[in-house]
Amino acid sequence: MKHAKAMTIRLSADQAEALETVAGVEERAVSDVIRAAIAEHIENRRRDPDFQEGLKERIERAQQLLER
Repeated sequence: MKHAKAMTIRLSADQAEALETVAGVEERAVSDVIRAAIAEHIENRRRDPDFQEGLKERIERAQQLLER
């Protein structure tokens, strides 16, 4: 893994409790569960054609702004 970057997130009390429960049942650290969920979310976006199309459009708009 590249250099780790610390980030802060805010969860509702219910979300925090559910996350801690999942981590406890899986006998994993909460941070490991969060990283796994984020990795899965990113991978799902990589496979999502609609997301990919939106990403291409955003890149094209940025490119146009740079060329002005």
